[in-house]
Amino acid sequence: MKSYTITVNGNVYEVTVEENAGGASAASKAAPKAAPKAAPKAAGVEGSVKVGAPMPGKILTVKAAVGAAVKKGQVLFILEAMKMENEIVAPQDGTVASVNVAAGESVEAGTTLATLN
Repeated sequence: MKSYTITVNGNVYEVTVEENAGGASAASKAAPKAAPKAAPKAAGVEGSVKVGAPMPGKILTVKAAVGAAVKKGQVLFILEAMKMENEIVAPQDGTVASVNVAAGESVEAGTTLATLN
């Protein structure tokens, strides 16, 4: 009997495979296993201006930090979508009130990435 760890659509499973008499393999059980946790999200009070993801993708880089002053057009995140890197920028001048995602995290369109005051 052999054990394998496989990932399907971001879900991690522990699978045990055993040999049948004919030499073919059969999966005996597949139990969900806890997926690795992303880096903790920065705590902070939600701001009044939301910075959202324009499309689904994966956060490659977080350049925003809670409490940092930002200018309109300043890059806050790098979002990878369809094999392209997209810069997510501040919509206006302000202070970062919260950062709601971490590098490596997958997001859907419309997900609030950060908020500004």
